[in-house]
Amino acid sequence: MDNLFFNQDHIMIQDMVREFAESEIMPIAGELDKEEKFPTKLVKQMSELGLMGINVPEKYGGTGLDMVSYATVVMELARADASVAITMAAHTSLGTLPILLHGSEKQKITYLPKLASGELIGAFGLTEPEAGSDASSTKTMAVKKGDEYIVNGGKIFITNAGKAGLISFTSQIEQDGKIKGVGAFIIPADTEGLEIGPKEKKMGWRASDTRQLFFRNMKIPSSAMLGEPTDGFRTFLKTLTSGRISVGALAVGTAQGAYEKALKYSTEREAFDKPIFKFQSVSFKLANMATDIEASKLLVYHAAWMKDQNKNIVKKAAMAKLFASETAMRVTTDAIQIHGGYGYVKGYEVERYFRDAKILEIGEGTSEIQRLIISREIFKELQNNAI
Repeated sequence: MDNLFFNQDHIMIQDMVREFAESEIMPIAGELDKEEKFPTKLVKQMSELGLMGINVPEKYGGTGLDMVSYATVVMELARADASVAITMAAHTSLGTLPILLHGSEKQKITYLPKLASGELIGAFGLTEPEAGSDASSTKTMAVKKGDEYIVNGGKIFITNAGKAGLISFTSQIEQDGKIKGVGAFIIPADTEGLEIGPKEKKMGWRASDTRQLFFRNMKIPSSAMLGEPTDGFRTFLKTLTSGRISVGALAVGTAQGAYEKALKYSTEREAFDKPIFKFQSVSFKLANMATDIEASKLLVYHAAWMKDQNKNIVKKAAMAKLFASETAMRVTTDAIQIHGGYGYVKGYEVERYFRDAKILEIGEGTSEIQRLIISREIFKELQNNAI
C-alpha cells in the first residue's frame, strides 16, 4: 500500500490519527453511542490536529492535504467510531467542499478559515422527503425578489445540522416567474426563517447529529448563492462524487474495526478445547473478511489518488463506495457470527459496528444508484471506444 499511494507524509498522518483514535476515541466510543452524545470535545481535538481543515488550502487557514491523506484520516477515525468519522467527513466533504468548488473569493475568505479552525462546523442540505436518490427533483424553492431570495421548503437527514454554524443547501431558483434550475446557497445557521428540527433517533451513527431543516419564508441575500444561479446541480454532483470516497473510507474503517475485534476474539475464545480460530468455518470467514477489506482499501485509495491527479473519478468513486460499503455490511455481520451470542450484546462492541455499517449502503447514493452510475460509465466507455 505504501509504495502504491503513500509517501512519508501519509504514513506520519496515519500514525498520528491512529494514535489519537486509539487513545481518545476508542475508550469513549461505546458511551457516546449509548448516550447519543455529540463528540464536542473530540471535534475540538480534531480541530487542533488540523483535521477539520484537511482539504482547505493553507492560504485560507487549512492543512491543504490531498485526498489520499483525507481518506486515510477517515479510515482511522471510523476504525474507532464511525460517528466521530462521519462528523468530520460531513463537515469536510459536504460542508466545506461546495465553498471550495464554487464559492466566490469573498465567500472563501469569509468562511473557510472558520471552517478549517473548527470555529464553525459545516453541513450540506440536499436530501428531501421526495428527493432522495432522485436529488434533481428538489422541491425547495428560492424566489428572487429584488436583491434577495425568499426560500421555502426543507431538507431531511442532514448530518451536523444541529451543531453547524454554516449550512449550504440546494434549491430550485425562480426568477421573473420562470424556473432557472437548481442553485446552491450558503447561510449562517442562525438565519431568520431557518428552523432546525429535533435530533433523529437512528439505528447507527448515534453520536452524530442528524436533523431536518425547514425553510419558512427565509430571506437571504443574493450574495449567499454559490456560483451562478444554475450551478447548484453541478455543485452537488461534484460534492457527491467526492463524498463517495468519504463513504468508502468510512466503510473500510468500520469493517477494519469489526474485523480486528473478531480476530482477537477468535484467538481467545475456546470451543472443544481449542481456539475457535482453528476451526475452518471461522478461519475462512476471517480470510474472506481480510481479503474484502484489502480490496476495498485499494479501490478507495485508487479513487482518492485519481482525484489528486485531477482525473475523472465518477466510475472509480462509485465502485469504491459500492464495494466498500457492502464489504462493511458483510464483515460486521460475520464479526457478530464469530462472536456468537456475545456479538448480539453491547459489551463486545461488534453490534455497534454492525449498526453503523448499514447506512453506508444508503448514504451518498444507495448501492442501487452506484450500480446505475457504474453501468452508465461502462456504456459511455463502450460508445467512446466505438467511435
